[in-house]
Amino acid sequence: MEIKADRVDIEQAIEKLRHMPFEDLGFAKIDHHRHIRQGLPEVIFCPGKTTEQIIGIFDSQAKKGHNVLATRAEKEVYQALADTGRYDKLKYYDLSKTILLEQENLTPSKTAIPIVTAGTADLSVAAEAQATCEAMGQKTNLICDVGVAGIHRLFDKVKQLQSANVIIVVAGMEGALASVVGGLVSCPVIAVPTSVGYGANFGGIAALLTMLNSCAAGVTVVNIDNGFSAAVSATLINRKAES
Repeated sequence: MEIKADRVDIEQAIEKLRHMPFEDLGFAKIDHHRHIRQGLPEVIFCPGKTTEQIIGIFDSQAKKGHNVLATRAEKEVYQALADTGRYDKLKYYDLSKTILLEQENLTPSKTAIPIVTAGTADLSVAAEAQATCEAMGQKTNLICDVGVAGIHRLFDKVKQLQSANVIIVVAGMEGALASVVGGLVSCPVIAVPTSVGYGANFGGIAALLTMLNSCAAGVTVVNIDNGFSAAVSATLINRKAES
């Protein structure tokens, strides 16, 4: 279609097809078809990769013209990418430890995705969810520090929550906030247990089990501290609801 519309010539089309459905870099196989299959490009998970590997993957994805998102990235990785001089619109978010290269003008969602935290200590995980949602064109609304230890703080946000298509709830300690929110709304709630808490929290396992055992229908749980996965799920739900 692009050839027929004279937007690309034959040589450009061959170059685009060369790395479909994936590009083999030796240390990584970049899934360029993911954007076609899911409407979302592959995201770079930085831990366990060298800076050179991250830059190689980043470069490969950037060439396709989509937004590029890297999660759990240290500031040194961002600086190394910036030092290449290849990216004008490169941003680093300290709280979420995410790197974003903006290359596409995405149409923003009509409905914002509320991201609710039980406490301030849960903010880094919530920030990862927020950065991921926004990189995928979703409006977000961060509602902080409304956990069950002072549940009255949540009540003036109920109307706002009830107008959402999907809600992300981020909570550590015992993780009870997801059940509370789930019992107040008619949309899916994606619960994110965090590793915030004292010893018997077991690094987030206590919150995870509470959320899995929620008596509120419609609560779905992702892995501990996995703001990214919650954001992808919420994005897909919100897109479907608005389509």
